[in-house]
Amino acid sequence: MTVTENAAELAPAKEVGQPRRRKEDARLITGRTTWTDNMVLPGMLHLAVVRSPVAHAKITSVDLTAAQQAPNIVAVFSGRDFAEEQGSIPCAWPVTPDMVNPGHPSIAVDEVNHVGEAVAIVVARSKAAAQDAVELVDIDYDVLPPVLDLETAVQDGANLVHDQLASNTSYHFVFDAGDAGTGADTDQAFADAEVVVSRRFVQQRLIPAFMEPRSVVVQPQGDNVTMWSSTQVPHVLRVMLAMVTGVPEHKLRIIAPDVGGGFGGKLQVNPEEVLSLLVARRLGKPVKWTETRSESLMAAHHGRGQVQYIDVAADREGNVKGLRVRLLADMGAYLRLITPGVPALGAFMFPGIYKFPAYRFECDGVFTNKVPTDAYRGAGRPEATFAIERIMDELAVELDMDPLELRRKNWINAEEFPFTTVAGLEYDSGNYDMATEQALELLGYDELRAEQQQRRQSGDPVQLGIGFSTFTEMCGLAPSRVLGSLAYGAGGWESASIRMLPTGKVEVVTGSTPHGQGHETAWSQLVADQLGVPFEDVEVLHGDTAVSPRGMDTYGSRSLVVGGTAVVKAAEKVVAKARKVAAHLLEASEDDLDFSAGKFNVRGTPGAEVGIQEIALAVFAAHNYPEGMEPSIDAEATFDPVNFSFPHGTHICAMEVDTETGMVKIRKYASVDDVGVIVNPLIVEGQIHGGLAQGIAQALYEEAVYDADGNLTTGSFVDYLVPSAADLPHFDTGNTVHAAPGNPIGAKGVGEAGCIASTPAVVNAALDAVRHLGVSDILMPLTPERVWRAIHHGGDGGDRATAGTNAYGGAQTESTAGVSTDASLGGEL
Repeated sequence: MTVTENAAELAPAKEVGQPRRRKEDARLITGRTTWTDNMVLPGMLHLAVVRSPVAHAKITSVDLTAAQQAPNIVAVFSGRDFAEEQGSIPCAWPVTPDMVNPGHPSIAVDEVNHVGEAVAIVVARSKAAAQDAVELVDIDYDVLPPVLDLETAVQDGANLVHDQLASNTSYHFVFDAGDAGTGADTDQAFADAEVVVSRRFVQQRLIPAFMEPRSVVVQPQGDNVTMWSSTQVPHVLRVMLAMVTGVPEHKLRIIAPDVGGGFGGKLQVNPEEVLSLLVARRLGKPVKWTETRSESLMAAHHGRGQVQYIDVAADREGNVKGLRVRLLADMGAYLRLITPGVPALGAFMFPGIYKFPAYRFECDGVFTNKVPTDAYRGAGRPEATFAIERIMDELAVELDMDPLELRRKNWINAEEFPFTTVAGLEYDSGNYDMATEQALELLGYDELRAEQQQRRQSGDPVQLGIGFSTFTEMCGLAPSRVLGSLAYGAGGWESASIRMLPTGKVEVVTGSTPHGQGHETAWSQLVADQLGVPFEDVEVLHGDTAVSPRGMDTYGSRSLVVGGTAVVKAAEKVVAKARKVAAHLLEASEDDLDFSAGKFNVRGTPGAEVGIQEIALAVFAAHNYPEGMEPSIDAEATFDPVNFSFPHGTHICAMEVDTETGMVKIRKYASVDDVGVIVNPLIVEGQIHGGLAQGIAQALYEEAVYDADGNLTTGSFVDYLVPSAADLPHFDTGNTVHAAPGNPIGAKGVGEAGCIASTPAVVNAALDAVRHLGVSDILMPLTPERVWRAIHHGGDGGDRATAGTNAYGGAQTESTAGVSTDASLGGEL
């Protein structure tokens, strides 16, 4: 069900809005494509990485002899072999001027700082031989105490991850609305507040768990190097590799073939990409590296990893007066591409859709002896949404108000758009009431509330709860000037070009690089409407820096909003050029021509027309075209928006909780999202469903757990619980449409919405089911053991019997969530 209000004033559309099946799917689901690991080059060698089995240690000796003598081994390297040329993995987001970055070697030389860190490389004639020889590399370690717990890491006298640093804190980032001029004085707001509610929430570490493991193939050709990589960011990777390795950028070609998922996990410059490049150049031969699944879980970057301290101030009628946020954000052992920027990006979304007059945000980026964190679907925004939606429920409990009534009292009303938030963002469009009313109807809210009351009165062991998440997010991660003001190391523009072939077919070259989003289909729909050509006549080219030399790639729900707009603007230029040729051929003024359905018509002269595909052939022949004009109607465009886009929605979860076993089951899930104008409803629905699966997975299933020695105990899919379709409910979804005014398509972005909104809705629902039993928080994921323990022993479900470990055995400080206090976040942790 879709409700449309104030939709964009677009030209009549034949393709946009149609649920086209994706062009890409046939080759992808039948396996008739080329993944990076499918590639075989003449003389290609295989790399295997020897990884540290300890979390923190000095390397005292490395003996490669046995491995070098093994059958089919070509070379074995230690970190010292590349110490002078490996450089440091780049960090593109120094969020504060005094941020401390210890550097990130691709391969350890003297010290290891997390389990899975590369310590040696084996090169062999076969993958099996390389893997066998890994076991023959003999490395001695002088083990050091690992730093694993965030709250312990920031205490005075804590063990250090990097002994050359003064502390484990990389940076201290502050945003204060009072100082920024976007809000009132926060301290005064809290001092004057009638009610203050404080909570501590934990965002557990998550693993992106993309379907296709990371893989790299490198082919040196004289001074030139071609790299195939399963990456989200071939253009970014090219620039960064040139800067790290010294290979001239114009000698480096990066190709991202079909990529089997990423979720932010392939938004990275990986150590293995650097090492593959160095080895290939050293040996002068093509090389391939493909990770195992266990390597992926252990050594590819993780997401989330925060302890959140949240204070909300309000009056007794439920009007919010102030918000304070303090984060401890787990950087892991090193800073990768945008590691420090992920929690800082979330700073602008903690106020959510609510009209807070005062706001202060503080974040400490903290080093630990774990694999680095970085972007994971939503990147800072799911963490912020979880915190604000959870604290709004806690405030409702404190005030004895209905949680939806509290939200309505404080959210931005439709007539108030555009609205500048206390965090300084200008929300451009939306209607939170409309989305919520539709979601309530989809859920059958009144009937479920009545059933909940009946179950409570009867003492049913299976209790029912309903949880809300009314959210917005900042998407189209793009305005270059804004990113520059945040010290981000690149712009956010996107580029596209359109080539009209002589036969009338169309090639679209895009700088956005897909890894499952459906670019080839959506871009074809856009161009078909803009140029009036058949959908089938459009081919989309991407992912190769030799074919698409300019681009900023795919992440942050930016592809359609920014990349799609670049395509539309390039198409507009094609039409403008074609108009000149059409006027010449028809002997008419350009002002007298109408363009519709792919044809130029002379206004008032029936039959005087010429098609844009005919014009393509005419300029190719170049026999008759306007003086002073080049014989081409090809065009390119670069688009840099002036603002983010702000999709929003209401997600409601109905949850059953078995109080005797702790088992939880989603009874019903309804979501209504406003993602602006929808180009392809089928793709949007798929993106929403995928996001919901991942957000629900954080709430109920997934957690990267380390033991007391820093070993990842969830290092396979036996222990790291990724849900299947059988573990998820039917989703009742809908849309409202309020066009984004910042781009001609009117799109807002959809790739992360479900993941951002769903986690707090699920947790709020579970708590609503058992809050009358004295439960006010349960640590994620809500395993049956944790839920049962919270019901029967109190607290947040952490395993108190094992003195500070969580239900899976990993280190976990006890939560103080559920305690209503007026303590300042400025106090000691």
